[in-house]
Amino acid sequence: MEQDSISVTVLHGLDQIAEADWDACACPETAEGGAPFSPFTTWRFLRALEVSGSVGPGTGWEPHPMVAEKDGQVIAVCPLYAKGHSQGEYIFDHSFAQAYDQAGGSYYPKLQIAAPFTPATGRRFLTRPGFEAEGMSALVQAAVQLTAENGLSSLHATFCTEAEAIAGESMGLQRRVTQQFHWFNDGYADFDAFLAALSSRKRKAIRKERQRAQAFGGSIHMLTGDAIEPRHWEAFWRFYQDTGSRKWGRPYLTRAFFDEVHRTMRNDVALVMCERDGRLVAGALNFIGRDTLYGRYWGCTEDHPCLHFEACYYQAIDYAIQHGLARVEAGAQGEHKLARGYLPSETHSLHWFPDKGFSRAVAHYLEAELRAVNEEVEILTAYGPFRKTTDREETE
Repeated sequence: MEQDSISVTVLHGLDQIAEADWDACACPETAEGGAPFSPFTTWRFLRALEVSGSVGPGTGWEPHPMVAEKDGQVIAVCPLYAKGHSQGEYIFDHSFAQAYDQAGGSYYPKLQIAAPFTPATGRRFLTRPGFEAEGMSALVQAAVQLTAENGLSSLHATFCTEAEAIAGESMGLQRRVTQQFHWFNDGYADFDAFLAALSSRKRKAIRKERQRAQAFGGSIHMLTGDAIEPRHWEAFWRFYQDTGSRKWGRPYLTRAFFDEVHRTMRNDVALVMCERDGRLVAGALNFIGRDTLYGRYWGCTEDHPCLHFEACYYQAIDYAIQHGLARVEAGAQGEHKLARGYLPSETHSLHWFPDKGFSRAVAHYLEAELRAVNEEVEILTAYGPFRKTTDREETE
């Protein structure tokens, strides 16, 4: 596909593009060292999904990464998938699918620009510095053309940045706003400084939860890099299977994915492990970005009061404070996160439907949804755990 002297190619996997070319667009900030802003669009993460069989034939996630070149140089890429279902996306379009099918159409397959199984905001139209506008434009035009020429129902880009959502809307895509719960670091010196910003009641509740969790009869460790051993992944696979079978029916990721992450990404991982009587009984997996800690999965083989909150939320906050990270993204959904210092935050996606009538119907739906989301964010923020005044509170 040609877009104003820019050629766009659709590949069949990340093995068809050099890691250096992909990452020059996906994470140019790492050229001089340091972590990427988002680990989830790096070549190594997306390739780990492919080689482990987590995406590919039979999964409903067929990889077709797009590459834009100009004058022989890769200037933009995006992780594109042909989807046979709407699982593992976390910005739900089940109502779209049902309406489309009821109207006599076939909603699947569709095209999805996304980091599979990963509800974390980040760039989806990955451009080399200096090519931001023309690179994104070329990718959007090519993806729209691919959708239309193949008679597909729709094109989606999920958990893109707000800037991308605004730019995409100006290109004719429909913008959708949803929300998650994120924790923000207000320059806290330590966890107690964070607690001091909360209301007295919430502060006491969190301290009580942490005490109950720490009393589970074992120890809790945050591991990264070479401190993570094969036995930790073996245990975490058991935890992940238990959670996945209850939430999704079957886990999205394969066992081989965790081995590949250990081989290529263990420095990008912060793994919480809870051990009791010589056995690993619970854990939480986080990925480390340049300014954000991304909470991804939790699981356990023993139930202990408040251990989930400690491993998933409080350990993540501790890590973010100690390492000067700006925020923690704790994944999709979960209003229970509000009481633990995580505030509602907007997330963004883009959508395009070739059928004009259906597109108009979706536009009306998104307008109504946006009003509801804005109202919910306002209400939840008002009921957040932080102190509302500077009045002196009862000392503890």
